[in-house]
Amino acid sequence: MVNNKGSASGLEWRVKMSDGSMEVLVPETSFLQRAGLRWGSVLLRLLFSFQNFFKKAWELGVDDPRKFIHCLKVGLALSVVSLFYYMRPLYDGVGGNAMWAVMTVVVVFEFTVGSTLYKCINRIVGTSLAGVLAIGVHWVASKSGEKFEPVILGASVFLLAISATFSRFIPTIKARFDYGAMIFILTFSLVSVSGYRVDKLFDLAQQRLSTIAIGTALCLLVSMLIWPVWAGKDLHDLIIRNMEKLADSIDGGIAEYFTDNSNTDDQDKKDSRQKLQGYKCILNSKATEDSLANFARWEPAHGNFGFRHPWTRYLKIGAMMRNCAYCVEALGCCMNSDIKANECTKKHLSEVCMKLSSHSSMVLKELVVVTKSMTKSTVIDFLVGQMNSTVEDLQTTIKSLPTQYSPPSTGLEAHDEDKEKKDNPIISPIIVPFVDVIPLVTLSSLLIEITIRIEKIVEAVDELSTMADFRAENEKKKNQLKQNQTNPDNENEKQSDQETMKTLQMV
Repeated sequence: MVNNKGSASGLEWRVKMSDGSMEVLVPETSFLQRAGLRWGSVLLRLLFSFQNFFKKAWELGVDDPRKFIHCLKVGLALSVVSLFYYMRPLYDGVGGNAMWAVMTVVVVFEFTVGSTLYKCINRIVGTSLAGVLAIGVHWVASKSGEKFEPVILGASVFLLAISATFSRFIPTIKARFDYGAMIFILTFSLVSVSGYRVDKLFDLAQQRLSTIAIGTALCLLVSMLIWPVWAGKDLHDLIIRNMEKLADSIDGGIAEYFTDNSNTDDQDKKDSRQKLQGYKCILNSKATEDSLANFARWEPAHGNFGFRHPWTRYLKIGAMMRNCAYCVEALGCCMNSDIKANECTKKHLSEVCMKLSSHSSMVLKELVVVTKSMTKSTVIDFLVGQMNSTVEDLQTTIKSLPTQYSPPSTGLEAHDEDKEKKDNPIISPIIVPFVDVIPLVTLSSLLIEITIRIEKIVEAVDELSTMADFRAENEKKKNQLKQNQTNPDNENEKQSDQETMKTLQMV
């Protein structure tokens, strides 16, 4: 049964179903209305996508303004090099090959000075060497007659392309001259092949080489004179940041494990966990370190970094820190294990473990000061000695842990033991299951292993300070720490550690 009912907006159709209920019939929308709704939703999604894109781009520029400055530098270099096309006197000097200068700027202008220098020098050397060889091969081929000329040119392209391509697989050449080898193949092929149909090959090679030199020179001037970004400085800062994150992860992780954080806010817990996960950045930084060290070798002396600064030492420090970070990761897995440690045993080891992590963190933070200020430390040996002394305390504490491993007892021995407990109940031992001791023993062994790897980091930084001629530090800090170490008024080792930290902060 179908009924219609009037309303303010028009007619409303209802259908009475077999079960007695009424169903309202909704009129179908037209094709244009459906298309309009669909395109409207698409436009809204596009607007939201553009909004999110520009928001992320803005955050990226605010986080590192050097990237925005680099974009301005590239635009400036391209605008200047375009004058060789716009201005008639400059265009007459280089001819139609001015486009090679524009292409050179686009290809070789990189973010850091070192990477720009790397590409500029490789491009000039590769182009020059390939151009000279191509002209020589063309001269030999032209003297061989019309029949042998294409054969000699084709064979030379084949052999030199094979040799240059194979050289790119050699690690040393791949690290420093990979781009130059690719440019060599490109230039030699273009010049030798085009020279077969071009009469003035020498003029063509000279014009292209001059335009490439103009483009590379302009890139170097803009990159080095206008807010330069040095790859060596970035590598130096990256090692410092990673060392700070490693120190925070070691100290904060142990402190969180042995302290009660039930009253801490959720936001503080989240920030603390992010800080404790900082060691993961060290595990993923190898490729960045290798790239920055390779580019830093090409850079001239700048700031506190000399002409032959030992950039490879930074790679060794980074490798030592990664070894330590792997141990920190294993330490985190141990602390988050499903096997929970006995609270009594945990409390027994908490003080010495927290003390060891604190001393380890102090050693790394002192290395941060050494690397950042490029000065030799007078207290690093003292801090390492404190760390090793705490390791011995931890080993002694581990040996004193009670375990359940004991020889199987007979019934008579059990009867005597029960009688002894009744006579003197105070001396009854506390038996801790061995399974409950395993996590703490593993954690302690990992802490000891971390201290061994920290000593290797200390050795690597010491090698860097020797090779880079770090300046000597004032002896004031060392004398103050020695006085604190031999002060008879210190009641316990905890007070001595507090005075050590105060001394380091004052200096």
